[in-house]
Amino acid sequence: MCFRFQKMQGLGNDFVVIDARNQAFAPILNFLVTLCDRRLGVGCDQLVILEPPDLPGADVKVRFFNPDGSEAGACGNASRCVARLLGNAPVLQTQAGLLPSFVAPDGRIGVDMGAPKLGWAEIPLAHEADTLALPLPGAPAACSMGNPHATFFTGADEAVSRGPALEHDPLFPERANIGFAHIRARDEIRLRVWERGAGLTPACGSGACAAVVNGVRLGLLDRTCRVEMDGGWLTITWREADGHVLMTGPATLVFEGEWRGGEHA
Repeated sequence: MCFRFQKMQGLGNDFVVIDARNQAFAPILNFLVTLCDRRLGVGCDQLVILEPPDLPGADVKVRFFNPDGSEAGACGNASRCVARLLGNAPVLQTQAGLLPSFVAPDGRIGVDMGAPKLGWAEIPLAHEADTLALPLPGAPAACSMGNPHATFFTGADEAVSRGPALEHDPLFPERANIGFAHIRARDEIRLRVWERGAGLTPACGSGACAAVVNGVRLGLLDRTCRVEMDGGWLTITWREADGHVLMTGPATLVFEGEWRGGEHA
């Protein structure tokens, strides 16, 4: 198998982007895992495949795959990278719906991540529960940003110790991204996220969106908030007019390459 790819990163959250609109590429599970492996393949936090859109108003269809080969419904940092790569503020078709992008006055890339889903069945949870205080130690709040998130407002340093078990808690039938936030002010938090299928990464865009949404719902945060993660800063705004979440931050092309290897590890 031979194909071109781009390596991109947003706040250190890195991606292999493959444009399957103009070249053949088959997302074979074992091969995806190999590509994501930092010793056997190119290495990345997520693999991103671009395909022709099949919804009116979309410029490109974007699929996100975790390093374990599972498909994710959304990825904020990867969405910004795709928008940077394509230029002209494209509208992205994802499992989470149509995500318009934009360029901020300071040159950073923004994506309208849509409205969060707040109901227990939409996230989803395994059974009915208060999504502002899940029945787990620490009573995290939960929402979906196209993928399930639970946020603890107990400090950012528990991600490694508690994240792995919580990702697989029976309360989350599709597993979950687990965020740990420290509130510095009503408009600033420090956040670390244990990502479903990827583990601890330098940044998680959808996790930052979820943390601000959950913080606003709990009365802890303002609707516009700066979020510091290991890889840097995002600005998140939960817009009151329509309930959409806007995420703004950097996105960088690292290098371009060509894969000439085999299909299996």
